[in-house]
Amino acid sequence: MALLEAGFFSEVLGMCTRMNVILPQSAPGMIGVDTASQPQKWKVLYLLHGLSDDHTIWERRTSIERYVSDLPLAVIMPETQRGWYTDMRHGFKWFTFFTTELPRVVKDFFPAVSDKREDTFVAGLSMGGYGALKLALSRPDIYSAAASLSGAVDIAEICENEVKNGGHEALDILGDVAQVRGGKDDLFALCENFDFGKNAAPRLFMCCGTEDMLYWQNVRMRNHIKGLPFDLTYEEEPGTHNWAYWDMKIQSVLKWLNIGREA
Repeated sequence: MALLEAGFFSEVLGMCTRMNVILPQSAPGMIGVDTASQPQKWKVLYLLHGLSDDHTIWERRTSIERYVSDLPLAVIMPETQRGWYTDMRHGFKWFTFFTTELPRVVKDFFPAVSDKREDTFVAGLSMGGYGALKLALSRPDIYSAAASLSGAVDIAEICENEVKNGGHEALDILGDVAQVRGGKDDLFALCENFDFGKNAAPRLFMCCGTEDMLYWQNVRMRNHIKGLPFDLTYEEEPGTHNWAYWDMKIQSVLKWLNIGREA
């Protein structure tokens, strides 16, 4: 595999930002994809970080590069700061960046990466789990599958609790907290209002440790989605909100995506 760090200017954000990228590469004596004999474009996984992390964290805390070493898959790990993958009321337009500009940048920088919906996936942990589901449910024309690992899936509850405890970050990001539930940033509403007649629904994967602080949010989301015609895979087992769990479960996500391995 090849690991790159790309710094580039974003017109949407009005500033420079960064992403780490893993690309398939064959090398003598090493496990890898035979890039010379495979002319097709690589599938792509956008892998999102959590609230306190950045674009380097998946490489630093997991063995993601090793796990994808024999897959015809590019992994894009972008930065989003604490933006909750949304167009902030006071701040940056992260949702617009992820759904318009970033795919275009990836296509321009890495022509071997596919931009077809059926080849494009998104996954993330905690805040990134929320982001993965939000991106796929809001833009099913871009993403064919989304995976949430220990996702902070009830954004309305999170915002309401923060305000009760005297916090203000949610106000800067989402505006009037009372309007979050049932709106465009609420995953429960996005699922409920999904137009199955108009859009091909993304496949969904959710997992959470049973000792995780976000476990009951994920149980409620699972039950909500199960009442709707989504293709949902849900997994739970003992675990907390930590990298040992996410390192294990990203391997489950890769198996679930069912991307062909080299013979």
